[in-house]
Amino acid sequence: MLVTGKERGDALQLAHYLLAMRDNDHVELHEVRGFVSDDLIEAFREADAIATGTRCTNHLFSISFNPPETERVSVKDFEAAIEKAESRLGLDGYARAIVFHEKNGRRHAHVVWSRIDPSQMKAINLPFYKTRLNEVSKELFLEHGWRLPDGYRDKTRRNPLNFTLAEWQQAGRCKQDLKALKMTFRECWSVSDNRASFAQALEEQGYVLACGERGHVAVDFHGEIYAISRQTGQKTKAVKEKLGDAKDLPSVDQAKELIASRMTDKLRGFIQDAEQQVDEQAREIEKRKAELKARQRATRRELNTRQEMRAQAEALARSKRFRTGIRGMWDWLSGKTRKIRKQNELEAAEAAVRDAAERDRMIAAQLSERRVLQQNLRTARREARQRSEQLRRDVAFYLGMREAAPDYDSDDRPKGRRSRKSPRHQLEPGR
Repeated sequence: MLVTGKERGDALQLAHYLLAMRDNDHVELHEVRGFVSDDLIEAFREADAIATGTRCTNHLFSISFNPPETERVSVKDFEAAIEKAESRLGLDGYARAIVFHEKNGRRHAHVVWSRIDPSQMKAINLPFYKTRLNEVSKELFLEHGWRLPDGYRDKTRRNPLNFTLAEWQQAGRCKQDLKALKMTFRECWSVSDNRASFAQALEEQGYVLACGERGHVAVDFHGEIYAISRQTGQKTKAVKEKLGDAKDLPSVDQAKELIASRMTDKLRGFIQDAEQQVDEQAREIEKRKAELKARQRATRRELNTRQEMRAQAEALARSKRFRTGIRGMWDWLSGKTRKIRKQNELEAAEAAVRDAAERDRMIAAQLSERRVLQQNLRTARREARQRSEQLRRDVAFYLGMREAAPDYDSDDRPKGRRSRKSPRHQLEPGR
């Protein structure tokens, strides 16, 4: 189970994010502890109010618990993981809230603690929390027998793709898979040993190396700009050592003009057709997702209503075991009342376990159903990415054709006339 955390402030913004249904299939407020109100927004207002009496700005600590996508994790397992992380960080007894999110067939938990101790009006310090949470995460993988991520086995194989919101939006505009995008840049970097070979490797993928406002960048045929340092995962110093001074490269505007002059209308049509197909597939899948989400939410409401009605009926039946009047007094004196109370408490606890197991089974079934749809979405995206990669190779081909234009002699006839047809047989656009 991946466990990641951070200190943060702005409790109200966080509360609205945790309760937002727009980006999630299902949202469940599981627990609010240590606050006056059971309402998440009001509880976080209280946290903000208490924090104003201190000099602490990031008075909250938020952790997300993400189990492997293919594993079935019960609420009890989530709670055990939360308790382990809480104990490791020294947050035992601090006010907290737990919210479950379900999205794309995956269930994860968000837990937010208030770092402020109201009795002392001081914020608890959380040194080395990243290291401690990594230890908790690895322990959870081992305890449950889940396959460890590569990063936990070998530091050199840790997933380096830490995306910002701007990067995510940029990849979305370009209809590209962000992970594949960064891996493309990293592969180009790894196979090159100087500026010329790196520029050539980029050009083979449809990018032009250029000089941006802050150094080396690449420009694609959409006109999007990518910082070389960020996309390759290299430090700025290493980029300068390998590629030299960026000022010697064409500017971004010059690179865009160069790309625009090389692109053909036919190839642009191919790209538009491919992107239109992706959009149509995405709309169809989003429609199916919305229908599935509505049906699952109705099922959950029905289960909650049924469980509440059953719990009320069972509570009424248990309460009728207590006799009233003189008989009730005799039961109390003889100890029968105490026995009935213990029996009722035991049955109530068993009923709570039964209801929780019933909810877990329903959630597991719904997640399985959602994962099938998510797999279809991934397949569609993979096929779209493959088409996009083919089009990028076509772009690279036409870029190369322009660079390899034949020289002209004194009588204005192209040299090597017999070889003019050869490039046309090397690639057929759209294949």
